[in-house]
Amino acid sequence: MPKDTDRDDSQAYHFSVIRRAIDRIDAAGAETLPLDALAAEMNMSPAHFQRVFSRWVGVSPKRYQQYLTLGHARALMRERFTTLETADALGLSGAGRLHDLFLRWEAMSPGDYAKGGAGLEIRWGWVDSPFGPALVMATDRGICGIGFAAETGPEPAMADLKSRWPHASFVEDPMALAPWAEAAFGQTGGEARLHLIGAPFQIKVWEALLAVPSGQVTTYSEIARAIGHPGAVRAVGTAVGRNPISYLIPCHRALRKTGALGGYHWGLPVKRALLAWESARAEAGANGP
Repeated sequence: MPKDTDRDDSQAYHFSVIRRAIDRIDAAGAETLPLDALAAEMNMSPAHFQRVFSRWVGVSPKRYQQYLTLGHARALMRERFTTLETADALGLSGAGRLHDLFLRWEAMSPGDYAKGGAGLEIRWGWVDSPFGPALVMATDRGICGIGFAAETGPEPAMADLKSRWPHASFVEDPMALAPWAEAAFGQTGGEARLHLIGAPFQIKVWEALLAVPSGQVTTYSEIARAIGHPGAVRAVGTAVGRNPISYLIPCHRALRKTGALGGYHWGLPVKRALLAWESARAEAGANGP
C-alpha cells in the first residue's frame, strides 16, 4: 500500500499533484483511470488523494477527468457559451465577479504605451499559484503581468513578460507584490488591481475578455463582434495571445467556434487545467456545499 505523502497543504502542492494527474490522464487517452490507480501513481492512498483532489477542485477525480478531455471544451460551447452583448446587459463586464474577487483596472494611455515602458518602474516576484509557479509584475497602479512557468520554465516566462515593456526598469520585490498576488489567486479577500498596458485595440479585446464569467467560454469571433470589428477575428486572436495578465484577464476562456481549445501562450495543459478548475468550481457552487 503506498504511503500518503506528508507535505505542505498549499495550493502549489495541490497543483503539483493535479499536474502529475493531468499528465497521466493525457497519456491514457480516452481511457478513464480508476481512483486506486491514479492514487498509487501519485504516491497517496485512495482516500487521501480523493480528499486532496476534491478539496482543490470541488469534484471527484473521475468527474475532473471528464473536464480534461477535448470533449469538455465542446460541451462548454454547447452549455456555457457566453454572448458578450448579453453579459454586458446583465452587468457582468468590468469588475466584481471574477473568482469572487473585486477587480479594479485602468489602462495606460496610448502615448505612454508607445514609449515601451520608458520611465516606468515594474516590480516583479515569483509566487505559488493553483497552476504552478507564477511570475507577477506590477506598477504602482496594479498588476500588469502574470505568467505561468509550469510549461515554459521560469527564464522564458521572465524574458517574455520583460519584452512587453523593453524600456521599463524592473525591480525584484515580491514583498511589495504579495497583497495583490494573494488577492489575485483567491488566498485573501482583498482587492486585485490591474494596470492594463497595451495598444488601444489590444485593450478593447482584454476588456471584452473581462466580461466572460468564470466557468463559461466565448469565441474569438464573438469577441470581434463585441468590440465592433467583426471582420478582425485573426487580429483578435493575436491580441488574446498577447494578453500579459493571464488568469485575471481570462484569455483561456476564448475557444474556436468548433469547440477546439485553440492556442494558449503558457501551454495547452495549463489552459485545460484553468478551464477544468473553473468548471469544477462552478459545478460545486451550483450544487451547494
